[in-house]
Amino acid sequence: MAIGVMLALIFLPAVTHKWTFIIVLLVCTLLPDIDMSQSYLGKHKILRPIQWFVKHRGVFHSFTLAIAVALIFAFYIPILALPFFLGYAGHLIGDAVTNEGIRPFWPFKDEIRWKITTNGKSEKIIFYVIVIINIVLLISFFI
Repeated sequence: MAIGVMLALIFLPAVTHKWTFIIVLLVCTLLPDIDMSQSYLGKHKILRPIQWFVKHRGVFHSFTLAIAVALIFAFYIPILALPFFLGYAGHLIGDAVTNEGIRPFWPFKDEIRWKITTNGKSEKIIFYVIVIINIVLLISFFI
């Protein structure tokens, strides 16, 4: 979510429908984890059938899906395309730097992963740095 807030603050000056942009972007930062029953969205029973058919960090953690959905939005509901993609991609980038990684172009098996342990010390430091960046960006709107 912190990455999503940062992306929203960075792109906000360039968009015309600011509230739609912010809301869609922030909701879409949560979407990739609907394949996990412990996630904020994934814990809802209506989404459980999705979890029966896909594994965590599979198709929902891919730029393949992000690009496909963003293109559909671009053709049919253009106002949603950019915030959807930024929010979704922000989540994917955050997960790509963890030691679990992602398969960015599912169904291909190639993975991107780095050394950050989920809920580890390094992740917490990165989180606080992003929060500080968000505060600076937010303050810059009022100066």
